[in-house]
Amino acid sequence: MTPSIISAAINHLLTREQWARNKLAAHTGKVACFDGGVLAVKLKVAPDGMLCAAADETPNVTIRTRLADLPLIMQNRERAFSYVNVEGDADFANTISQLSQTLRWEVEEDLSKWVGDIAAARIAAGTRDIIENVKVTQQKVAENIAEYFLEENPMLVRPQAVADFTGGVTRLRDDVERLSKRVEKLIK
Repeated sequence: MTPSIISAAINHLLTREQWARNKLAAHTGKVACFDGGVLAVKLKVAPDGMLCAAADETPNVTIRTRLADLPLIMQNRERAFSYVNVEGDADFANTISQLSQTLRWEVEEDLSKWVGDIAAARIAAGTRDIIENVKVTQQKVAENIAEYFLEENPMLVRPQAVADFTGGVTRLRDDVERLSKRVEKLIK
């Protein structure tokens, strides 16, 4: 994705939220760099609180994340900033963090312009149901695979079994030591 597509998507969210544009407008002229390892995107805050691409400008704040952490960030947006490394203007980074937690895409509202209110509500509800079913299915598959490797074809060991085994080995070692000392006393 190019920076202009990303800025257009974010600006779409910002057009509905005057308070968010006001928060960003306080940082007019500042540049944020979002570095995902493979792709780095620089966005500049315009005086009206909207964003535009900023190709060669020095960023005021750089937000780095690993590509592998993106699914975790998408699952839990409230904790998104715990998966990133932030360098630069702390106040600007804090504003970005607040906006990332509160700005939401109103899918139904955008769909309703194309297909009407009722169809948009049904499409959105159906999509939410599909996503929830995929999550449940994924969880069940992971549980079944884990159970298979724990019970049917033991390639994995439960942590409690390891703790029990370690405790048994420790007791056996202590018992052997005590027995060894008794034998030494008897021999002397």
